[in-house]
Amino acid sequence: MNPLLTDLDQLKVKVAELAQRMSEPEVLSNHGMYQRLAIEHSRTSELVEHLDKLKRLEREIAESTELLEDKELKDEAQAELERLKLEKADLEQSIRRLLIPEDPMSGRDLILEIRAGTGGEEAALFAATLLEMYMRFTERKGLRMEVLAQSPTPLGGFREVLVGVSGKRAYQYLKFEGGTHRVQRVPITESSGRIHTSAVTVAVLPEPDPIEIKIDPSEIKIDRFRSTGPGGQSVNTTDSAVRITHIPTGLVVTCQDEKSQHRNRERAMRVLRARLYESAVSQQHQKIASERRSMVGSGDRSGRIRTYNFPQNRVSDHRINLTLYKLDSVLQGDLDEIIQALSADEEARLLDEVMKSSQADLHLDENTNRESGS
Repeated sequence: MNPLLTDLDQLKVKVAELAQRMSEPEVLSNHGMYQRLAIEHSRTSELVEHLDKLKRLEREIAESTELLEDKELKDEAQAELERLKLEKADLEQSIRRLLIPEDPMSGRDLILEIRAGTGGEEAALFAATLLEMYMRFTERKGLRMEVLAQSPTPLGGFREVLVGVSGKRAYQYLKFEGGTHRVQRVPITESSGRIHTSAVTVAVLPEPDPIEIKIDPSEIKIDRFRSTGPGGQSVNTTDSAVRITHIPTGLVVTCQDEKSQHRNRERAMRVLRARLYESAVSQQHQKIASERRSMVGSGDRSGRIRTYNFPQNRVSDHRINLTLYKLDSVLQGDLDEIIQALSADEEARLLDEVMKSSQADLHLDENTNRESGS
């Protein structure tokens, strides 16, 4: 039996179970959960359709093979057999793609955390440049971006800025952005015209559902204070700014952009929940396999992933050795070519793993047949 057909009956049961879950009141009232289940249902249904077709093709191939014994029908059967085998090969390739494990974060909204790294004020200015790039990109894709918290600098940069991104395929579009982004350019603060190298780190924090990350009120400390802008500007006359400390982990989140204390607290809790979720997922991945830490889109901020060279109008993604001489276009939000290349690289690696697994299953099946026949 074709190893790809082994789980067909189980997958049909899964389709029915997913359809049932999608009709449950708690799922219908939770947009994020419903969206993820809908994606999984669509993908599994398509896989079942392909596997049913593969089963029919194998039956037709067996029938055409038998007709090769008929001298009058041999030529016609041979032509039909070749056509069926080609169709089967294409179909098996499509099935293997569908068998690639679905990213568990698929369908989620996310928080982008952009922080100035080495380079002082120039790094802060580049953090602002990256924020503008992502704003333009999300606008192109019809996504919604909301600034949750920011620490601006006097020259218009950011020591840190956190933005929420929501909408269809938000995480799929931006999951590869986690890491260190390096910039090479002449800073506006440089009078001699020398090119400086600075760095900004970006973290991609998928947003959990409230039921996935429950925070015990006794484990957080909330401080309230008056918000201030850069250089003492925009001083608020009320204690609307909020700082939340998660006591077990020591994580601290501060929000002061809204005039409403309640709104700042809501945003701070949203960021804290996302950071706790990222931490939990990262720990889980480390336990599963050490190679997951180097996987594209893991959110690991330790590695340099991309360089933006202004004098050469060049952008280079070091994970896939991609270099484009269209930095000006990229900074206007044209990230499609980079994202598509990263997606293709990820799919190729995962597909290779699936094919190796299928081959191992096939060898196991062959060995079992030989043992049972002996």
